[in-house]
Amino acid sequence: MTILFSVKLSQKDQQRLKENYPDQVLNFYKNMKEAKQYIQEAEILVTYGADLTSELIEQADHLKWIMVLSAGIDKLPLKAIQKKDILITNARGIHKKPMAEYAISMLLQVYRQEKLLMQMETNKEWTRRSIRIQEISGKTMVIAGTGSIGQEVARLSKAFFMKTYGVSKSGRPTDFFDKTFTTDEMDRILPEADFLVSVLPSTDETKGLLTFDHFKLMPEHAVFLNMGRGDLVTSEDILKAVQDEEIAHVILDVFEEEPLPADHPIWAEENITVTPHISGVSNHYLSRALEIFEKNLSAYLDNSKEFLNTVDISKGY
Repeated sequence: MTILFSVKLSQKDQQRLKENYPDQVLNFYKNMKEAKQYIQEAEILVTYGADLTSELIEQADHLKWIMVLSAGIDKLPLKAIQKKDILITNARGIHKKPMAEYAISMLLQVYRQEKLLMQMETNKEWTRRSIRIQEISGKTMVIAGTGSIGQEVARLSKAFFMKTYGVSKSGRPTDFFDKTFTTDEMDRILPEADFLVSVLPSTDETKGLLTFDHFKLMPEHAVFLNMGRGDLVTSEDILKAVQDEEIAHVILDVFEEEPLPADHPIWAEENITVTPHISGVSNHYLSRALEIFEKNLSAYLDNSKEFLNTVDISKGY
């Protein structure tokens, strides 16, 4: 059996995998450009997902399982994969710690005026008159997406004595949330939101889910943070909400178009913080993702159906 990797792994990881699975053919490559010539032989493909095309799937005559070393699958050629009935698993859950830390750090950045403080340091300016520092403790946070990432954001928020409301398709009660609501009920709780944090994936149901009218429902002092997917809300609605002072600040780690073009008006807005899709970055990323892969590989070799993080293509996650 051939296992093809189109992700760059360290020599240490490669050697460990070879030792753990001596009976399998493991082909390691830095990217799909190098790996694609072997796609026809592969029974298992380990990838980040964005490097796959419908044409490559068509060529993959023996492919039975794709392990995506990320959580998002929106860039996969899903129709081609579904047509060939290929199993997909992903690394859902490994992002929860870095992304929750990102969310709290970014909200603190806004409330503690850290952008201004860094500018003052650069200018060697010593003054307190222009600094309006606030506390995030005791605020109300609405989190759109109540999976592992949303739960970890809520858990850390509890360290700051926050009230936590969760929003999901089902509205099912979930750990670390005081209350949970369906997406159809979101309008009810937005007027209470000091912070709105989205960790929603990109699906047909979430694209364009958030609109300018939602921002109008929120308090003028509210902060919106999006680290899910950029197609949740249009740039136009975000800009209008900030410029019309419907909300106080926006933090964006994801965008409709990535990289964000240098001439995009979002860059010029003082009350929008931009980061380059790094909320899930961690020095533990690969080790956590490979741990899921190895557990699933053991199940695959044992002809078990007990896989972690199987993806339902019809739902998109």
